[in-house]
Amino acid sequence: MTKRERFQNFLENKPVDRVPVAFFHHFCRFEDFGKGVDDDAILEQNIEGHRRALAAFDPDVAKIMNDSLMLMPVDASFVETPADLYKIKPLSMDSKFVQRTLELTCRVKEIYSSTDAPLYATGFSPSLVLRNSLATGGLPGAGGDESKLTHLLAQDPEAVAAAVKTLSEGIIQLNQLLLTQGGVDGIYLSVNNQCGFFPDDIYLSHIAPWDKAVLAAANELSSMNLLHICGFAGRANNLNLFTGFEAAAYNWAVHAEGVSLAEGKKLFGGKPVFGGFEQDGIIYTGSREEVEKATFRILENCGQTGIMLGADCTVPTDIDDRRLEWVRQAAIAFANK
Repeated sequence: MTKRERFQNFLENKPVDRVPVAFFHHFCRFEDFGKGVDDDAILEQNIEGHRRALAAFDPDVAKIMNDSLMLMPVDASFVETPADLYKIKPLSMDSKFVQRTLELTCRVKEIYSSTDAPLYATGFSPSLVLRNSLATGGLPGAGGDESKLTHLLAQDPEAVAAAVKTLSEGIIQLNQLLLTQGGVDGIYLSVNNQCGFFPDDIYLSHIAPWDKAVLAAANELSSMNLLHICGFAGRANNLNLFTGFEAAAYNWAVHAEGVSLAEGKKLFGGKPVFGGFEQDGIIYTGSREEVEKATFRILENCGQTGIMLGADCTVPTDIDDRRLEWVRQAAIAFANK
């Protein structure tokens, strides 16, 4: 099978010659995230990282890592009261951020033109973009102070929902641009409610509708959009919050959530699922024999239909990409045993 044929069979819950393998890692330092809008060198580092990664490991599935443009910039500097949330504006398609994002997408697509691997653009939910725009001192869930949004949410959840809706409008337009002019096969949409940042009832009633709207709009242009329920750094989500999201396949932090691929496949109605490896566990530190044994354990538990191997989230930036080949070879060995 070609990579694309194998991946399409995975999405359709059809038999494969062996399961596809999809691991992703960043190319820029954490402190350089988002600086590619104005810094040419950081943007180039981001783009060229894909070229080096491809030389080391020809992927079954490719994802454009937009480290230098993470996360979407939003001017929320004026927000102090719930009423201010209604003044937040959606992303303009004429902005430099959008121009840079389209440039990165098109140039990385050219890098992967020699492979038939499906290509994804990384997207983020409007709720995470709002959290990031109001956090200080770091990214949400990674050291940032989110007390301002917590206070605003307690005062007026409707105002928070209005801001999320506004941000969804710009994200929808950006994703449409990447699917049409950027030529990607789908959006790899990152969503989360790590450690219950939004109370479950508030997430379902005020936040999820606009996260879902982003996915629904992408689904109008592609049937291959993937949902990444991000549990980076072991921060768990309540997976039940996401069963109403219509994606082609689902990924979550198996180890943070304590939900195996087999269990998650049932939770998501039998739809295709992917992951299985802890992002900085055996795949990062184990011997080749340990990686192979871990691969076999995962596949023995969940089978090979509607399954793709990967990690809970991005694997460490400094990982030896040859380790990813160990997983692929183990998947081949498992299929042939």
